[in-house]
Amino acid sequence: MNKLIILFALLAFGCQGNTSTTEETVEASVVSLDDMIMAKEFHDFKLNDIDGKEVSFADFKGKKVLLVNVASKCGYTPQYAKLQELHEKHGDDLMVLGFPANNFGGQEPGTEDDIKAFCSENYGVTFPMFEKISVKGVDKHPLYRWLSDKDMNGWNDKEPSWNFCKYLVDENGELIEFFPSSVSPMDKEITKHIEA
Repeated sequence: MNKLIILFALLAFGCQGNTSTTEETVEASVVSLDDMIMAKEFHDFKLNDIDGKEVSFADFKGKKVLLVNVASKCGYTPQYAKLQELHEKHGDDLMVLGFPANNFGGQEPGTEDDIKAFCSENYGVTFPMFEKISVKGVDKHPLYRWLSDKDMNGWNDKEPSWNFCKYLVDENGELIEFFPSSVSPMDKEITKHIEA
């Protein structure tokens, strides 16, 4: 993987006369070039699934996509059952995508293997799950930057406020709705877009 080295420590040295640059500082400043290149369109994204296999979002063209930041130890975790129901009922027209994230209350502490086992054993999840990412803050994944920045997606600035927030993207890769955690996956607010 290509790496772009951004030496903030060296910039600090030049600006402030700081003469000590530690190996840890330099290592912390190494940023993946792939992480810095933002996809301009939804269907340009590529992410690894929960098994580490790359998935191209171009494969989702022609289908609506519901993206959900999920967690295993949340009050909303039972929504996995409704997400699975939505997947089974509307799978021909809709892709449900789960993105484990540990941003809220440390409620997704497990590894990908832990998460996969939990979802399978407790909720029979068969919809695509992805590697654990950050969905807010300075380390927010580029996908969630796109979803929560109106300069990128066209209108929405809302980022997830808790686990199980939902973004709905249409067949052409346009973001059309944001739903907070409290909206159940089988709520008419969501299904009306799928059944239209």
